[in-house]
Amino acid sequence: MPVGPYQSPLAFISDVELDAHHAAQPVDYQAAPQPAGLKLRGVEKRFGDNLVLRGLDLDVPAGQFLAIVGKSGCGKSTLLRLLVGLDEPTGGRIEFVDEEGKAVEPNSRIVFQEPRLLPWFSVADNVAVGLGDGVPKAFGRREAERALKGVQLSEKAKDWPSKLSGGQRQRVALARALVSRPGLLALDEPLGALDALTRIGMQDLVTDVWRELGFTAVLVTHDVAEAVHLADRVIVLDEGRISLDLEIPRDQPRRHGDPVLAELEGRLLDTILGRT
Repeated sequence: MPVGPYQSPLAFISDVELDAHHAAQPVDYQAAPQPAGLKLRGVEKRFGDNLVLRGLDLDVPAGQFLAIVGKSGCGKSTLLRLLVGLDEPTGGRIEFVDEEGKAVEPNSRIVFQEPRLLPWFSVADNVAVGLGDGVPKAFGRREAERALKGVQLSEKAKDWPSKLSGGQRQRVALARALVSRPGLLALDEPLGALDALTRIGMQDLVTDVWRELGFTAVLVTHDVAEAVHLADRVIVLDEGRISLDLEIPRDQPRRHGDPVLAELEGRLLDTILGRT
């Protein structure tokens, strides 16, 4: 008997409930994954009279892991929303390019601080949300299994979200974002609600999947230690401008407590707190 098209849970959820993004873009799942670099030129974002981002210029090579830190209200999450298409810049432009500098569709996905799983769907079905509508059922099942294996949750595929720990739920959210093989993965403080030990384990997992899949990653976090541990490069935003752009000269994987990394953390904190 022929297999019908996969019916995405998106068909039963409002955009508000899902935050609108995980399957908003058509994707050629047969094509090889391709990291999407970023070129920002004069990017501004205004909310009424409040200018949140002020003429940002930024180049992010394809495949880089960039972290964005800064005080609350500095524009971090606003910038992230612009990069994944959840909002539009007021001025300037954002371009997505491949490793050769040619224009490319980013197939961007985002992971939030809250997992935002659908309690009436199994773990595997929650992951399949990231594929959107119209993919064959067998393909959706296979890709969900692949993504769950990548985040070390294969054995939980048939479970309900209510049976999972906080760290496991966030792994499912990560798998949901990765199932479509994104060229750009945005991470909006995805580990902020986890306990310290779970958070360290998740940091290592994020590093592993980034190294394996090769996507461009952009992380927003308040934790400078996390930024330095995960990223190739960290920028500090201050009142909508880049006040520091810092390369992290350490190969992955990195060791917590590394004195070189601790020195870089101190430099970032000094910049954020205005002590330089």
